[in-house]
Amino acid sequence: MAEHLLSVLKAQDGWLNQDEAVHEVETFGGPGYIKINANGNEAITSDILKAFRKLTGQSVVWTQEDRAWRWREDGDLPSRKQP
Repeated sequence: MAEHLLSVLKAQDGWLNQDEAVHEVETFGGPGYIKINANGNEAITSDILKAFRKLTGQSVVWTQEDRAWRWREDGDLPSRKQP
């Protein structure tokens, strides 16, 4: 599933919002890969996210405000999580 998410990120010019990622995972992997997070939103299970982080290294960041993954840019914070 992590490889599929990376291919979707690449196909969308380096931008993948959480809702779309959840839809992709549920469509291609099934509902067992989806959970409800603390904010009440559908989210991808931890094992898939861990594999995605391992696959992408530091090249992809999570933007909390947009609830999306994107390519790292100059000026980003050193961590994977961005405001």
